[in-house]
Amino acid sequence: MNSAYLEKVYNYFVSKKLDNREKLNELFEIAIENKSDIFDVLIENKFAATEDIVQMKAEFLNTPYINLKDQIIDSEVLNEIPEKAALFYKFIPFKKVGNVLKVGMVDISNIDAIDALKFISVKHNLKTEIYLISKDGFEIVSKQYRKFNKELEDVLKNVDEQIKNKDEIKRKEKKTEVILEEAPVSKIVDIIVSHAIEGKASDIHIEPSEKELRVRYRLDGVLHNSLILPSKIAPAVISRIKILSNLKIDETRKPQDGRFRFVLSSAGNASKSVDLRVSTFPTVAGEKAVMRILDTSSDISNLESLGISGRGLKIINENIEKPFGIILVTGPTGSGKSTTLYAMLKLLNQEGVNIVTLEDPVEYFMSGINQSQIKAEIGYTFSSGLRSILRQDPDIIMVGEIRDKETAELATHAALTGHLVLSTLHTNNAIGVIPRLIDMGIEPFLISSSLNVAIGQRLIRKICVNCKEEIKPPQNIEAMLIRELKKIPADQKSDIDISNGVKIFHGMGCRKCKKSGSSGRIGIYEVLSMTAEIEESMSDKITDSDIEREAKKQGMLTMKQDGLLKVFRGLTTIEEVLKVTED
Repeated sequence: MNSAYLEKVYNYFVSKKLDNREKLNELFEIAIENKSDIFDVLIENKFAATEDIVQMKAEFLNTPYINLKDQIIDSEVLNEIPEKAALFYKFIPFKKVGNVLKVGMVDISNIDAIDALKFISVKHNLKTEIYLISKDGFEIVSKQYRKFNKELEDVLKNVDEQIKNKDEIKRKEKKTEVILEEAPVSKIVDIIVSHAIEGKASDIHIEPSEKELRVRYRLDGVLHNSLILPSKIAPAVISRIKILSNLKIDETRKPQDGRFRFVLSSAGNASKSVDLRVSTFPTVAGEKAVMRILDTSSDISNLESLGISGRGLKIINENIEKPFGIILVTGPTGSGKSTTLYAMLKLLNQEGVNIVTLEDPVEYFMSGINQSQIKAEIGYTFSSGLRSILRQDPDIIMVGEIRDKETAELATHAALTGHLVLSTLHTNNAIGVIPRLIDMGIEPFLISSSLNVAIGQRLIRKICVNCKEEIKPPQNIEAMLIRELKKIPADQKSDIDISNGVKIFHGMGCRKCKKSGSSGRIGIYEVLSMTAEIEESMSDKITDSDIEREAKKQGMLTMKQDGLLKVFRGLTTIEEVLKVTED
């Protein structure tokens, strides 16, 4: 590296009057010895935050700088530069004003990259402004390049040539697999799935109609239209999904369930494996497919980050330390029950205990836990699996769901014989757990002896922190909030101050949250502890209102009250809470 250049850089840093001069001298020596770019050496050795160093480099080179890490780039802007060129030369467009295209570049001294950018800009009659960006910023924002509409246009041009008609696709499984592997439809399915994963969707809906094939993604609990495909390729797309999931492609009259693993490759990053649970369903317009995305590599959240706090968190923590008993999590499908169970297992997963799970499906892989997937088609069900688990000398058992009397009886028996049992149950709230178990045929005295805790939950959308703003609620909403706040136990609302009026928040909508005003989800909970008072009133005639009275005496927050506290704390909106809690 040119010594005159290094001297200028060194003098520049000296002018900054940095405290760690000794470390700076050491790193300059390394750069000289290895003939490396000094700024790269500073980043590699964590002399300062990466973006700070890149910003200083831009200042030294008298070049504009931008941090792209949190930028959401419009697809129209991205399409100004082909993905392959952007990934090869490490530059990316991030804004367009008139005919001026602003481009972030990792290495502004790369002559080949400058020439390529000039060629692209002349071809599209554009002027360019170059900004220096970090490698990290480029890696993050380049993932947005997987905008599939452009790719699909090219893919769909050849569909008619390679897939002649529905009958040819359905002729026989082996032949169909060969056709679809070679055909554009294979690429279409790859694009649909990869875009959903990168967009952090939880489900993919592929829905045929007479005129089109609609693809929708569920993001933060809400379905969004993603793209429209020609209706003529619907059978081919569904057949491709069936082949991946080992389903019968010639069976279109009844629903089928399956599963497959998808390997997502991203530029500059290691490949990522994601499991997808597949369900097909016959409709009058053809078969519909829904794919649930199960990212088994995701970090498992702790109870606090899920939204459990205060008295509820204390009760759960106390009861998971007990050596036996049942902890039941309740709520409808998609309310986050499994995630709550995994968060508890994360706390319980220690070397001295044997944890065995029975799941359908296994959504997260946890090291140190023996996880088993049920297979109803071969008779391996929750009830039969639970019998086998009890012969495996377990300390803690997790059963994905209690669906019938037999499983409920086995779980109760396991809890009474010295095991801690975690499971889920379909009821509307925590209070409904006891009547539901009685309806399933479990004797009240067995419930009072075995049930430790019932947890009811729902998922609500969080306000986007990037565009959150305070608002004054309408008068009727303010009155309702004040009224409901008075019903909440004092120890649960000590941080809430309404002496200067009620303040709530909402998301204005920004590019980061795609104008939705929300980003991510959080749970609202109610936690019912089995107390001596409830035990004394246990009988087969016990009602929800009987349990509710006792729950209020023990200071239980309802899901609605927990949600309203999250509204006061600026985590969510009043509309979200009322939507999931109002009858």
